Amino acid sequence: MHQLTVIVPLYNEEENLLRVEQKLGEYAEKSSVPTQILLVNDGSTDDSLKMVREICERSEYFSYISFTKNAGLSAAIKAGIDHVSTSLTGYIDSDLQTDPEDFEVLLKKINNYQLVNGYRNQRKDSFKKNLSSTVANNVRNFFTKDGMYDTGCPLKIMHTDYAKRIPFFKGLHRFLPAMIMLQGGKVIQIPIRHYPRIAGTAKFGLRNRLIKPLIDCFGYLWMKRNYIHYEVGEKHLK
Repeated sequence: MHQLTVIVPLYNEEENLLRVEQKLGEYAEKSSVPTQILLVNDGSTDDSLKMVREICERSEYFSYISFTKNAGLSAAIKAGIDHVSTSLTGYIDSDLQTDPEDFEVLLKKINNYQLVNGYRNQRKDSFKKNLSSTVANNVRNFFTKDGMYDTGCPLKIMHTDYAKRIPFFKGLHRFLPAMIMLQGGKVIQIPIRHYPRIAGTAKFGLRNRLIKPLIDCFGYLWMKRNYIHYEVGEKHLK
């Protein structure tokens, strides 16, 4: 039977953390597979780390790692994956604009795919944010040809063995489906619910939504060209 660890990267999210504790704790209690929550504090400068410690003291479902300084979302996801020991790895943002209960929707497909990606069917963001993300996704899809039109959706489940083989670089969180496919894995996208941000502020501006993803596409192309992938047809080892 599968077990799931949900990675929750966070940076200066003190206003959201009690909701994170409540919503993810409730999900862990009733999940269809045994579930743990791994909070990754990305060098927060507010009271996030203090609150994270308190949450992990209160709840058996929560654990955490904390960076000494801010390293970015890709680094937080990578650190989370490095510390996962369960067969499945999930990812959700700490703003909870996606619903932890929708992990159940993704879990229904995980036996046949190595990554199940949510996509925000009716996205509840501003016009500017939606437009910039649409443009960035179209550009990224032009380079990767992975068929994903919401790769940045913060609700995913991956097989951990595939996730651990991803060679991470800054910005690679935008290319997780493509990197699974480079390994010969199968990916699928499933519609999920999306909500407006209730508390805190978004950490990504226009540059991070448009310019940086374009630059990262060239990094992905280099990675794809140089990625080592092989299959052993036969062996006799002693």
